[in-house]
This record gives sequence, C-alpha cells and structure tokens, in this order.
Amino acid sequence: MALGAAGTIAFAPIAGAVPAIAQEVTAALDPITIRIGANQGFTRVEFAGVVGSRARIRRDGQSVIVRIGSTAAPDVTRLKVDPPPGVEKVETRAALDATELVLTLAEGAEARSGTADGAVWLNLYPTGSAAATAAPASAVPSGGVVPVTATKTDQQVALKFGWAAPVGAAVFRRGAAVWVVFDTAARMDLSKATDLGPGREARWAVGPDYTAMRISVPEGQAVTAVGEGATWTVVIGGTQGAARGVEVTRDDTTDAAIIARMAGATKAIWLTDPMVGDRFAAVTALAPGKGFGDRRQSVDLTLLPTAQGLAVETPTDDLSIRAEGDLVTLTRPGGLLLSAPSDALDAAAPAEDTGPRKAPFPGLILSDWANPGAEGFAARYRKLQDAAAQETIAATDNPRAPIEARMALTRFLVGSGLGYEAIGVVNALIAETPAMQGEPEVRGLRGAARAAIGRLEEATLDFSAGSLANDPATKVWQGYLAAEQGDWLAARAAFAGGASVIDQFPTEWRARFGAAHAMAALETGDLAAARALLEYSFSQNAPAADQLTARLVQSRLFELDGQTDRALAVYKAVARAPLDGIATPAKLGVIKIELAKGTMTPVEAAAQLEQLKWRWRGDATELAVIRTLGGLYLTQGRYREALDALRGAGKRLGDLPGAVELQADLQNAFRALFLDGAADGLQPVQALALFYDFRDLTPVGADGDEMVRRLARRLIDVDLLDQAAELLKHQVDNRLEGVAKAQVATDLATVYLMDHQPEPALQAIWASRTTLLPTALNAERRALEARALMDLGRFDHALETLADDQSPASRDVRAEIFWKQENWAGAAALYEARLGDRFKDTATALTPDEESRVIRAGVGYSLARDAASLARLSRNYAPFEAGARSGPALRIALDGLDGMAGAASAQDFAGLTASADTFTGWVAQMKTQLRERTGGNRAATTPARPAPQAAARPAGG
Repeated sequence: MALGAAGTIAFAPIAGAVPAIAQEVTAALDPITIRIGANQGFTRVEFAGVVGSRARIRRDGQSVIVRIGSTAAPDVTRLKVDPPPGVEKVETRAALDATELVLTLAEGAEARSGTADGAVWLNLYPTGSAAATAAPASAVPSGGVVPVTATKTDQQVALKFGWAAPVGAAVFRRGAAVWVVFDTAARMDLSKATDLGPGREARWAVGPDYTAMRISVPEGQAVTAVGEGATWTVVIGGTQGAARGVEVTRDDTTDAAIIARMAGATKAIWLTDPMVGDRFAAVTALAPGKGFGDRRQSVDLTLLPTAQGLAVETPTDDLSIRAEGDLVTLTRPGGLLLSAPSDALDAAAPAEDTGPRKAPFPGLILSDWANPGAEGFAARYRKLQDAAAQETIAATDNPRAPIEARMALTRFLVGSGLGYEAIGVVNALIAETPAMQGEPEVRGLRGAARAAIGRLEEATLDFSAGSLANDPATKVWQGYLAAEQGDWLAARAAFAGGASVIDQFPTEWRARFGAAHAMAALETGDLAAARALLEYSFSQNAPAADQLTARLVQSRLFELDGQTDRALAVYKAVARAPLDGIATPAKLGVIKIELAKGTMTPVEAAAQLEQLKWRWRGDATELAVIRTLGGLYLTQGRYREALDALRGAGKRLGDLPGAVELQADLQNAFRALFLDGAADGLQPVQALALFYDFRDLTPVGADGDEMVRRLARRLIDVDLLDQAAELLKHQVDNRLEGVAKAQVATDLATVYLMDHQPEPALQAIWASRTTLLPTALNAERRALEARALMDLGRFDHALETLADDQSPASRDVRAEIFWKQENWAGAAALYEARLGDRFKDTATALTPDEESRVIRAGVGYSLARDAASLARLSRNYAPFEAGARSGPALRIALDGLDGMAGAASAQDFAGLTASADTFTGWVAQMKTQLRERTGGNRAATTPARPAPQAAARPAGG
C-alpha cells in the first residue's frame, strides 16, 4: 500500500535567450517529474509533481544536493549517462525517508536554484560561461555611502535606497519601529530623507557584513517594500498590501525544524534591539519583494509578519538559522518543540466503529488491537481498509483531512503481526502528508512494525525521533533493539526506563522483552536478574516460538552456572524444534559443549558446523557458527580453511552483533600465521599462496611490513628470489616512507644482487635515499651500491662510492674489485686482513668462506710475486690443509707458483679462483643476516585462536 513514487524525466530544448521549459499539458504529472532543458549558456533542471515540487536544494562545496522526499528514487539514468555541461557526475543516495540526488560540479562551474510555477528549478552553468565567471559587482556606491531619498505625500512616505548592485533586504515592523536590514555593510546618507512623514526618527548602524536601520513609526501604519534592480523602496503609511512569497512548513524528517521557502534568501543576521535589549534575527532576500503575512509562534521562536524577508524572535540562545539557496532552516540541537502535526487536521466525523483505540503511549501495542470481533478477521480487515481508503481519497482534496481511519488500520495490522502491511500504510500516509513524520504515534507504530519484522536499523531511527523522547513505551523498544544488536549496557538502561509500561504490552511481546532483557543481564554479569527475568518471560504463556527463545537464554544461564549437563539437555531439546532460527543456535550450543567434554571429535564438530553455516544465515547466529568453525580449523592447523571460514561473512554481516569480534579473529589468525611464525611449518610456496589469497588482511604499519619481510626471507632461503623481490618492492613502492623504506629497499637490493640483477639493485638504493639513516644501515647500503657498480664493470665508480669506508662489508667489496682489476697484491692483502687471527684456532676447520679467502690470498701473493707474504700465509694456514673441504686447491694456493711442478699443471693453478667463489659465500652470509633480522632463527609459536564460546545468543527476530 506504499505510495509508488517512480519519477519521470521530460527533455525539452531551450530556445532563444530566455529559457522556456516545455509544459506538459496532455497528462497529469507523476509524483516526481524531472524536466530538463538546455541552451548554449546553461542547463535547467526542474523538479515538479506532488513530491518533486517539495524538493530541497543545498550546496556543499562542489556538490549540489537535491533532497527528494520519497524513498522511491526517480529514474535519473539519462542524467548519469550524459551529465549536463559543468557537471562531472550524478549520483543518487538513500537518506532517511528520502532520496538525495548529488550533482558534482566541475571546477569553475556554477549553480543557481529557485522556485517557479509550482516547481523547484536548478540552473547549471558550465565552466567559462558568463554566469560562472562573472565577478560579483560591488553593491556599495562609490564613496562608500548609500543615498537615501524620502518622497512624502499626504498619508505616506517612500524611502528609496540607491545601491550600486542588487542586495538582499528584510523589512518588518517590531513594536513601535520599522526595521530595514540589508545584507551588505555600507554607510547611509540621510541628508535627503529628513522628513519621514508618519515616521519620527531614523537611526542606522553598520555591522561586519550588514546594515540595519530602525525607524520609529506609530503602530497601525502600513509598511511595504519593493525591490527593482539595485534599488529598494520602503513605503511607510497608506494601505497595507498583502505580503506573500514566503512559504513556511515544518520538517520532522530527523530533528523537528521549520523550513521557509524564500526565493533568493541570502543570509541570517542577528541584531539587538537598542530599546528593548533582546536579540532577534532578520533573514534577507533579493528582489523582487516577498514577505510573510502571518504571525507564527512556538515555544522556541516567533515568526513576525514582514514586508520583505523573514524576522525571527526567540527566547533561546541556541536557535540555528541557515539560509541555503531558496530554503531557510530554523532548528535547535535536538529539534524544535512543536505541536503534533495532527493538531492542524480536521476532527474526524463520529462513527459507530472507530477501530482499535489509540494507546496511551505512542510506542505501546495494546492486546485488543488484534481482536477481530464477532465478524472475523477478514471482515474486520476489509472494513478498516475500506474506511482508510475513503479517508485517503478525501485527503487528496483536503490536506487537513483527518487520519484516524488510517491510524486505526495501522493499529490493527501491528497488533495482528502484519508488519509489512502496517509499514506500507504508514509510508503512504507520510508520502501524502510529510508533516506526519513528526506525529509521535506514526513514528511509534512504524518503529514497532519494523522491529517485528527484523528491520532493526530502521526501527532504531523511528524510535530516535524527538517526538518520542519522553515515551516510556519507546524505552522498552529501544532496550529490545539494543539487545538484538548486542549493546547490552544500553539495553539494560533502556529497559529500566520503560519498566512502568512493559506489562501493558501483549503477552507475546512481554515474553520477548523478558528474554531479551535476561540475555542483557547475563552478558553484563547479573545472573540473579537474569533468573528473575526468565521467570517473568515463562509466566506469560507466550507462543511456543517465544518460549523456546527464552529456553535458549536459560541454557546460557546454566552454562554460566557450571551446569553443563542441564544446559546440554535443554540445547538438545530445543534443537529438535522445526524452526531453524531457534534450532540452529541450540545445535551450536550442543556442539560446543560436547566438543569441550570430549564426546565429539574436532573433525565431527567441523563437519556439523559446516552444515550449520549454510542452514541459517544473516544474523548473529551465523557469526557465532563462523567464529567457532574458524577457531576449530586453527587448532587443527587447517589455516586456509580457517581463514576462508572467518572471511566468509565478509562485509555482508558487518553491522551485526559479533561482527567486530569476528574481524578481530580473522586479523589475529593472519597475524599468528605470518608474524608469530605459525605458517613456518608450511612449504614456502604454500605460505606465499596463502599470503597472496588473503593479503587484504595485512595490517597497516610496522606489523604488516614485518610480515612481508619474514615471508620474503623464507622465499630467499629456497632461492625463490623473483617472488621475494616482488613482495619487497610492493612494500617500498606503496607502503613505506623514511627509514623504514630505506631498510626494506636495502633488503630488496640484496635480493636483486643475489639474482645477478645489479641495475634494479641500484634503482632500489637510489630511490630510497634519505637523510639521518643509522650509521650501520648507511654502511650496508654503500657496500651494496658498490657491489652493484662492480657487477656492471664500473670499478672506479664503485671505489669512489666506498671511499675510506673500512667496514667489513666494504672491505669485502673492495677486495673483489681489486681482484677483478688484477690488483693481486691489494686484493690478497685485503683477503688476508679479513681473516684476522683465524689461523690461531687450528682445532676448528675453516668455513667455505674462509677457505675462499685463503685461496684467493695465496693466488694473489703468487701472481704478485710476493714470496714473503705467501710464505707467511702458508706458514699460518698450512695446518688447515688436512681438514679442508677443497684440500688440493688450498695446498696449491699455499705452495704458490714454485710448487706447481710437482703438484699440478698450470691450468690447475689458473682454475683455483673457480673453487674460491666469494660470491657464494656472500650470498650465504646475506641469507644468515636476513634470517636474524626477521626472527627466522626462532622457533614457531602456536597461533592465537578465538576462545570457544559457551553458547550462542538467540537469533534476532
């Protein structure tokens, strides 16, 4: 029964210099009709129809937002596919009981709005058009003074204000004075306005952005205002004209507010009356003249009659007045205190059967609402529906028509459990009369219907309306909704606030509220209160489904009391129910208890949980099943299955209770795998595949960077250098800055050099240069840069890079460069120096790296013909020949060229450097360093897993 408000769009060209929108004369307008016309200067969009003409337009930076009071969005496909010039994109988004059309303007584009011919219009000017580029002209005449001329006749005087450009104005009477307020600061020249006729005295004052004039005028004198171009004329005396052009309505969409439609509204100016001392506001508007001919008063404010603009008095100090386009919004934090919208409706004619009676509280449901009487449900329903339909027809011609028949039908539907139908009736009522959103019973009934069908977020919005702030029945609903959403503290506080009326609800709702309150008491540790609330719930003799829901809560209570056998028995009994929404959490409770007791194996539990995961979906029960299954897989080392299960809910259930905990479980599992070492038992390729499949879980910050470095280290250990480099490069290019980036880039350069890729290594070093790096890191980067240059054959450049650096890494690279340059003496001396006093420990065999240095030092001294140095080296390291891995090569190198005759041929001596490959030793050394940095030498830890949950909470709804 909801109002169908699908809109239409009519396209028409704008011909000539003056825009002209094609008028629809052959058919009635749809509720939302969008008409578009264009010429070379701008594009005009009109919103017409019953709903469209109430559209509101506001500007937010580069966005123009059109709020349409219908949840059924109009078809704006044409606007999205082909946006008007000056508009970058067009989007629609849902708002509370409305739809917003968002037009994003291009840089330099402009938009203007207004109302005309029963429609709201929006002019869009592209970048470079005259309207978009024109600079606003100064409204203050040269000299900074506005001339004021008075023209007096027998009964009146006309004051003419000669501005240089159009300005906004407000003209109104307040007490014994007429106020004229302009939205621009300027001095007034009254030399030609000395004779004010009916007026006695004129005083003016200049503010930071306004000018205000107060003229003493006896009460009873008429005041009118006319604006033509840049000139405003205020006439005092004569016949009072009918002020019009300002339409005032109320807005109960969120916080109660008053909306004034006033074309060309510019700003709200707060003033202080020098005679009275109180504070009031004037809202200025551009010409032509438009005023408000009525006087409206509420607790928070008073709207005065005006000849031009708006005038507002208020006893409060927090009244907010916003002028946005053609709309002026008046409100306070929390909303204005306004009378119910139904107070302005006509009284309903007396009838023999008025339907279900109104409850004493807006959020209360009465037991007799569902009573079909002697005639039966179908006849009762049809009778109430017919009365509501007749009332709806009457309301089409008379906006003040009563709503009692439609409210009676809504009460009957809510009481009968027909929530969807009740929501349709209420939405249709609001679409016909938007002010009904501020009616307390309307919001209360719709909130109850939405809560009954499980639309918890929408129900929360209804029960958050300011008109329901002091309703105790609303507190009960808020407690129920908070419990369903897992906010246990808020639930208990709200239930306490509505305790005085909870017994006035029907029995089934009393049972539901009691079970929900009991669960909140359990979760907050108040077991005694939970027992009492469960007894209250069971005493209501509610339907079987509600009693079973309470039994689930009772099982949870047994578990917390340590009575697991009783809890298991109740869970098994409830699990046999034919209602999946109740049986599924009961079966989950059975699995958890039997798993804890050891009567069910983890494999059996996982198989049953997999079935439950698909049996019931969409609420907190599914989240509880997923968390339990994920934790079970983790304990079994089935990491991929665990992550798949935990990520299964995704964003689909992100707003449900327990979603935050599930995401925490997922993050903790991923951290345990790749930060705490739980994945170290996997093959590196398996670990890499697992990381790539779930890389969106990588935390931001140092922990995420450490994960990547550890995984890269494992790949390096098995020589998967390309994959390791890809991981590290992503970190350097996208995630890191400063010292952290330089450190990871150093590791990346190391990997590239291991893979014989000197050019990417140099790029990694150079692209991550920064100041204030640690000394050790600078030395490591310098040595890597020199090694890369050496691999490219740029030996001199490499030596310049090393300069006088005497760190071990730099000395190794320098020795390599000397060797490649055939500087045998220099290379040999460096190789021997790097060995230090190693020759003194003859009991320990040389490592492969040390053997390579000894061999190269011996060959270098031989080729340099340095017999003394070779003799010293031979004397020191000859004892190691017997236990050497490359014994013949070591013996030949220490014997030198003189020993070649009896030991080997000349080719053997020339090939000694092949067995003394220092690059292999450097690679092994780098792997060891990376392993130490990333904790690869530590034992793997057991992954953290979610703590088992004793029981699942009842499914919502």
